[in-house]
Order: sequence, then C-alpha cells, then structure tokens
Amino acid sequence: MSSLRLTVRRAVRPLALALAAGSLAALAGCVVAPVAPVAPGPYVVPPGVAYVAPAYPMPSVGFVWQYHPRYGWGWHHPVYGWHRGWR
Repeated sequence: MSSLRLTVRRAVRPLALALAAGSLAALAGCVVAPVAPVAPGPYVVPPGVAYVAPAYPMPSVGFVWQYHPRYGWGWHHPVYGWHRGWR
C-alpha cells in the first residue's frame, strides 16, 4: 500500500508543476504597464490651464493627450474625435 501512495505522489507532483507553469504562462500577458507621464509636446497649453497627466493608458493607436475647452484634459483622435464621446 505504501508503494502505491509513493507512485501516486510521484505522478501528481509533475502534473501540479506543469499546471502551475501553464497558469503562469497563460496569465503572463495580463499585466498592463503603468501610465507613463506624457508631456504636452507640440500642443500648446492655453494660458491659465494646468497640465494634468493621463489617468489611464492611451485607448488606441493615434490618440493624443489634448486639452478640451469644456471637459479638460483627455484623449483625442484626429479622425474619431474624443474618447468617451466628448463633443
């Protein structure tokens, strides 16, 4: 009976290690890089307006961090407009 337990333990240990390694590999791509501070760059900050860094990552390719006269700072795309539906 003890040899059967030993055999089962030896079989379960590699299986558990493979499952843990597979889980780690599957979840490795779920990490999001923190938001890097974005300087206003070529965009001119209007007088009397404080620059505010982005609070979340750029929604997609082509968006730039820009000032909106009514809502403040936000992501703007030259073709699709403001992120989150600002007008």
